Amino acid sequence: MLDYSWIHWSSFFIAAFLLNMSPGPDMAFIVGQTLKRGTRGGLCALGGIWSGALVHVLAAAFGLSAVLMASATLFSVVKWLGAAYLIWLGIQSLCSQGSRLSGEGAHLPSNLAVWRQGFLVSVLNPKVAIFFMAFLPQFVVPGAGAVSLQLLVHGLLIIAVAALVEPLVVFGAASIRQYLQRHSQISCWMDRGLGALLIGLGVKLAMFESDSTQR
Repeated sequence: MLDYSWIHWSSFFIAAFLLNMSPGPDMAFIVGQTLKRGTRGGLCALGGIWSGALVHVLAAAFGLSAVLMASATLFSVVKWLGAAYLIWLGIQSLCSQGSRLSGEGAHLPSNLAVWRQGFLVSVLNPKVAIFFMAFLPQFVVPGAGAVSLQLLVHGLLIIAVAALVEPLVVFGAASIRQYLQRHSQISCWMDRGLGALLIGLGVKLAMFESDSTQR
């Protein structure tokens, strides 16, 4: 059961590493929360993103993502919710004006709120569902085991690779935060840049169409 060659595993882990390093809403959110709250905030953001990714993995493994892809209406609802949420987070960042590093900690959300935001950023992004539905089947090997089990194992391993890679992003952003704490003007422009990036990603998601919406 689940008998794969070393070539299979090496190609899978290389792909998983590159995918986890690619920029997107998840990475932007993780970096933004680290700059706001430090290492703890970044790790809470990671937990939320990974929890959302787990939902997509389970959906892909047990066929629920196929339902989303087959329904143009359901896909559009999830897409617009995700786009609106990203834009809302971007507007919040634009309005913060660098206060996250100036000691106004009373206005910062709780760790649970950060986790919840990360979860929603991930789970409301239908592009993630499409990714898992397109990526994971490429590593299904006939006769190696039940298809759903193979999809589940490979999806969980993608999250495991993220657990090795993305904390390094948090620690790097936390180091940058120490510099920004001494330069409030730069911090303000970082807020604006992050806000603009999140809004841009939200608009990009809103314009995204899957094959199901074109039928």
